[in-house]
Amino acid sequence: MASFFNGNLRRTAWRIAALVLCVVAWHLATRERINLGVVTFKNVPPPGEVAESAWSLLQSPLVLQHLGASLHRVFIGFALAAVAGVALGLAIGRARWAEDTLLPPLEVLRPIPAVAWIPLAILMFPSSEASMVFITFVGALFPVLLNTVHGVEAVDARLVASARSLGAGRLAVFREVILPGALPSVVTGLAIGMGTAWFCLVTAEMISGQFGIGYYTWMSYTIQNYADIVVGMLFIGVLGMGSSALVRRAGQALMPWRAVQEKRK
Repeated sequence: MASFFNGNLRRTAWRIAALVLCVVAWHLATRERINLGVVTFKNVPPPGEVAESAWSLLQSPLVLQHLGASLHRVFIGFALAAVAGVALGLAIGRARWAEDTLLPPLEVLRPIPAVAWIPLAILMFPSSEASMVFITFVGALFPVLLNTVHGVEAVDARLVASARSLGAGRLAVFREVILPGALPSVVTGLAIGMGTAWFCLVTAEMISGQFGIGYYTWMSYTIQNYADIVVGMLFIGVLGMGSSALVRRAGQALMPWRAVQEKRK
């Protein structure tokens, strides 16, 4: 137990040190105005300036409106994508007719970037809020879908045959074998989908936003406030990392056997 705790403590310290080293490298690159030809740091704001902008935003009464608007859009879009992606993935992974019918059109839509959906989203939905939720939904859908399909298809056929030989019906096999076997991949897809939803947030809030971290970042770009751009980017990164971690934690709670396996390693 002590060795497990010490190992986790060392890993946490190492991760914090890696973040600190990145900030130090950023500071040195901006202070020395490093110019590598292809990449230049002459106009990049230093960490101190970004920290001042972040503190100003945190003190502003608008910060809660920005955060609330973005969280609302991301979590609604993600929830819809989670339900649709898992349901479609389970169907495609288990039924050949579903794979032949649903997968081809979905594979055509999958490579389309979120920004390309903006004109169609504006035409499809009567409100800009629904359009923004739709963009985050599209971003989160395909990682959830594809990981679910992969998880279902990766379930060992011998386990399914063993369950059937013991008298399990189709529903019992699905509930007791397919779902537990696919769950690790499903959770991975959900975590990636949550991160992708935040990735698409700036694109979504370009449509017609008055509040939101993505909108704040985009408006900072239009008025060339470079420090605020970085602040918006870091807010999105931290929120995306935190929400993805929550999804993984929730998934681990549904898979107690995984924790036992990790302790045995």
